Amino acid sequence: MHPSKDQPAIQMVRTPEYRENYANSVQVRLSVWDFFLTFGAAEQTSLDSVTIHNYQGIYLSPQQAKALLHILRQNVSKYETTFGEIRLGPWEPGEMIQ
Repeated sequence: MHPSKDQPAIQMVRTPEYRENYANSVQVRLSVWDFFLTFGAAEQTSLDSVTIHNYQGIYLSPQQAKALLHILRQNVSKYETTFGEIRLGPWEPGEMIQ
């Protein structure tokens, strides 16, 4: 997208605090004012126990949460078009678990 007269040019800069992490766990809380996402890494410590190490919490405005939903939908669709369907587990919703 090219900047127009109505939109300023956006420049993204990584701050010294910038970090990249892997998350296989995310929890979401919401209030009337915001969404709170907690990211972590889940580790199965035994057959019947999972430990989640939460390492980052991020507040989003409702508008940013909706924008994130939109961009995630677009990117998941592109991913599935390129690499195939993403399954959430060994079963799909509605299938019987045996």
